[in-house]
Amino acid sequence: MYTLSKNLRLTAFIFMAVGAILFAVDYSMLPKTTAEVAALEAAHGGGHGDEHEKEATHGEVVAHGAEEASHGGGHEMSPEEHLEHTLGQYQNKPWSAIYIAAFFFFMIALACLAFYAVQYASQAGWSPLVLRVMEGITAYLLPGSVIMFVLLALSGFHVNHMFHWMADGITDPENAHYDKLIAGKSGYLNVPFFLGRAAFFIIGWNIYRHFALKFSKNQDEATDNKWHKKSFKAAAGFLVFFIYTESIMSWDWIMSLDPHWFSTLFGWYVFAGMMVCAITTIALVTIVLKSQGYLEKVNDSHIHDLAKFMFAFSIFWTYLWFSQFMLIWYSNIPEEVTYFITRIEDYNLPFFAMLGMNFIFPLLLLMNSDFKRVNWFVVMAGIVILLGHYVDIFNMVMPATVGTSWSFGFVEIGALLFFLGLFIFIVFRSLTKRPLEPKRNPLIKESENFHY
Repeated sequence: MYTLSKNLRLTAFIFMAVGAILFAVDYSMLPKTTAEVAALEAAHGGGHGDEHEKEATHGEVVAHGAEEASHGGGHEMSPEEHLEHTLGQYQNKPWSAIYIAAFFFFMIALACLAFYAVQYASQAGWSPLVLRVMEGITAYLLPGSVIMFVLLALSGFHVNHMFHWMADGITDPENAHYDKLIAGKSGYLNVPFFLGRAAFFIIGWNIYRHFALKFSKNQDEATDNKWHKKSFKAAAGFLVFFIYTESIMSWDWIMSLDPHWFSTLFGWYVFAGMMVCAITTIALVTIVLKSQGYLEKVNDSHIHDLAKFMFAFSIFWTYLWFSQFMLIWYSNIPEEVTYFITRIEDYNLPFFAMLGMNFIFPLLLLMNSDFKRVNWFVVMAGIVILLGHYVDIFNMVMPATVGTSWSFGFVEIGALLFFLGLFIFIVFRSLTKRPLEPKRNPLIKESENFHY
């Protein structure tokens, strides 16, 4: 049985405490009034994005539901409107930092559950020795999904203004904030239906995890393979449910932050990022446990297989990113290409850094077959991959919610550290509840003798 060490427990709590302190300190320093925004811009010579000072651009959020410029052009803003607009961006900054970090760790747990289901549905023989690791990581799914639902509900109740399509009066033709395009989507993009879909998805994902763990526990105590067969059927059904709900979730929770823009590849793009992060986390947790003397039967071939999946999904993610980017950039349709122009012009460093971290770095480190068997190479590549996909989510969320008033400071670092500490504590505490090796999985011998 695995025992959660005091040092690891303390480390998790320190991450949460330091994260909360950093977040609170930076939050207290953010401007709270237009006068403070004016003083801040004066001190910085105009602040972020001087060239955008008089124009409201696609995806930028105006405080308290003020209007966004229509596609194909902006509108001239008075100094007072500009200050209100910028204040709204600053007010969204801490919410966006929390949202990005919460979604990042939630998506790891959800994708890990999907990868876990794939093992049962495909009857994979290499993976039974690491199934308990996957079960431990998915322990974060319930608290992570509850946190995400609370954040979505707070947006729906106008506690924050991250989702522009939720702004008051935006679908009312008589209102000054009326947006024809968003009004046309109001049958789908409305708060009750939005939260209803979120609740349905979250309940479905967690129901599968509940029964998957129940069947797994029962199989350990069984005298036949009855529960393993049930696990197979449940996994096959869940994967169908997952592939649909994951796509809709990515449209709702991420793409609708930019309600004028859409991409038919977006669901697959988010899926690829989720999977590479989940598999990377499985590899890192497995290596940590093995370094502590657990999972003795896990060998270099198991790590090699996980690293192959890391490499494969990194390439798949790059393929989807390039397919989406190339088609939109080449066609140069204003309402489509503005998504990337905003990110290249205003988020130049994180945009291109993300490509290097998610494609070039894993390509160079993990292409060689021998490197996939070297634990410290896998750990190094894994850390860069995880940070790279955090930056990818940052690039998807921040331009839509914070616009040109972005930065990467204590608010972002604090939120990331807090959720990292929470994730570590929940995952490793879950691993203490059961033996790390399945007892009666019919494929356990194949996994123990797995060599590549």
